[in-house]
Amino acid sequence: MSATVNALLREDLRDFAGYRSARSEALAGSVWLNANESAWANGSDAGGRLRRYPQPQPEALCARLAALYDVAPAQLLVGRGSDEGIDLLLRAFCMPGRGAIVTAPPVFGMYAVCARLHGAKIVEVPLRETEAGLCADLPAMGDAALASAASLLFLCSPGNPSGELLELDAIAALAQRLRGRCLVIVDEAYIEYADAPSATRLLEQHDNIAVLRTLSKAHALAAARVGCVLGNPQLIGALRRVQAPYPLPQPVVDAALAALAPSTLALTLSRMAAVREARARLADGLRMLPQVRRVYPSAGNFLLVRFADADAAFAALLSAGVVVRDMRAMAQLGDALRITVGSMEECRRVLAALEATRMEVAA
Repeated sequence: MSATVNALLREDLRDFAGYRSARSEALAGSVWLNANESAWANGSDAGGRLRRYPQPQPEALCARLAALYDVAPAQLLVGRGSDEGIDLLLRAFCMPGRGAIVTAPPVFGMYAVCARLHGAKIVEVPLRETEAGLCADLPAMGDAALASAASLLFLCSPGNPSGELLELDAIAALAQRLRGRCLVIVDEAYIEYADAPSATRLLEQHDNIAVLRTLSKAHALAAARVGCVLGNPQLIGALRRVQAPYPLPQPVVDAALAALAPSTLALTLSRMAAVREARARLADGLRMLPQVRRVYPSAGNFLLVRFADADAAFAALLSAGVVVRDMRAMAQLGDALRITVGSMEECRRVLAALEATRMEVAA
């Protein structure tokens, strides 16, 4: 077993097999009477596709995702978006009411939410305001992980909402320092927009790195809720034992397979260039507005923007029918909004609404 997984996995789960559903058994037959399913399809299900339980880890989907992410199928666990992966990591590597995680706020809130629900301590190492943007201090995060005996350290790259893209060499150095002591989780929900290599390249050399990926963003399947944890096979095996059975309904599996068909996948990848172009144009337009204090560089499909009067900016956008994310309740972001990069027309509407506010102030 991986040295790090063996060291950090909850002691009470080391001999725990988890729940084995009827579909977990490798059995063959033509009459299936082992799962207490209905003998008849539902009247609304003409093809009878929904009568049977789905595979716990759908083989065809896992194979296609493994090819997409350039890992072996044994290195992949599929589940209900990245959120389930975060929750499973907490379940497997933090005893309820004990343990600790390290985060770098302001950042995606589910790391802290899952930890709090599990009773784990949350150790925060805030992002640093620099000329380059809001940046994670990886050496300080490593110090915090060792000082608190944290079992999980969460990195977000590109950062949400910071937009920061972390260097793989820096992630590797952090993982090497924490080997056997802490798992480094790299959340790459937005990596397709960065046109940059994935931390999956580090998996072979670092048994304490796991990567989170999702089909919700670039692949436009947010409603389907399909995400993955990528890591060494021992870590994936540990997570499977704590995962609830049948994480993905069959219609979701079908939708994901269709989205990953070669022609559809090619279209998805071609759209990343359009997002990057729209992101650059929106950022340039925002920087020209006098009420904008700062537009942070971003490797994601969003921009973090500071305003002289964020309340007025938020209200102006809403009055124009444009809904953006209000970040003002987050630490360090009392004057900030996060704006998703939409279509070119949607970006123009953002700029027009804020331009109108400037004209009203000038008048």
